[in-house]
Amino acid sequence: MPRWTYFLPLFASLLLGQDAPPPAANASPLTPQEIVRRAATNDLDNDQKQRSYTYIQHTLQKKLGGKGEVQSTETKTHEVMVLYGEQVERLIAKNDQPLPAKEAEKEERRINDLTEKWKNESEEKRAKRLEKHEKERNEERAFVEEIPNAFTFTQLPDETVRSRDTFVIVADPKPSYEPRTRDAKFLTKFRFKVWVDKTEYQWVRLEAEATDTISWGLFLARVHKGTRFELDQIRVNDEVWLPQTFHALLDIRIALVKNFNYDVTADFHDYKKFRSETRITGASEVTPP
Repeated sequence: MPRWTYFLPLFASLLLGQDAPPPAANASPLTPQEIVRRAATNDLDNDQKQRSYTYIQHTLQKKLGGKGEVQSTETKTHEVMVLYGEQVERLIAKNDQPLPAKEAEKEERRINDLTEKWKNESEEKRAKRLEKHEKERNEERAFVEEIPNAFTFTQLPDETVRSRDTFVIVADPKPSYEPRTRDAKFLTKFRFKVWVDKTEYQWVRLEAEATDTISWGLFLARVHKGTRFELDQIRVNDEVWLPQTFHALLDIRIALVKNFNYDVTADFHDYKKFRSETRITGASEVTPP
């Protein structure tokens, strides 16, 4: 994901899923809460599978004025690759044009430095890196466990989305909910609508809206009420669900001084399963969309 979606992991447990068997034919119908719980508990395994894929990410960012008028636009194209178990973004184009020579060389040096760093890291440093990942994974697991308890769920009539039969569920935050983890406190600030695949219990589409102002870093940054997100996923290689498109209308204030309004759209394509023999190409060899 691009840097401007640093808050999106708060929803990661609803945005990713792994295979889960459907209920038995004679089983009682699942409640909306249980459907969400199944999708949420599948998150971590799918996330691990996602890290085994490289892809191209194309982002269109529109800066908006106070009345919603477009003041400027910018596109960026990144190649997302896997280096020694880490996902790394490499910028390969701006405004749908290859990077100028100096910028391309700078980006190549950055990637080469990371490659050398992880290639030559000591066993001690590698162990610490893996320990950090495991800590993050445990934090994500604790966050997942909070989700079914943080909302009141309402199931709407089923819908078909891109040939997938889905449950449709709306989640409204519970005013009485008391979060048990640091990140879970943000759950009560959002209302969402999710489409969950009826066969595999994977989310297919998500729409979310901030119902209150959200602050980070001792009020250095705020996401205002009304900020909206939309995210669609597709099944790849019959083994993993991966992002297809992302759209956000962002209303952000930095340092309580300057407001930023953006309309951001990203699409993800050219997914490839990473293999150790995959060659890392130069930026000049990748053709932007």
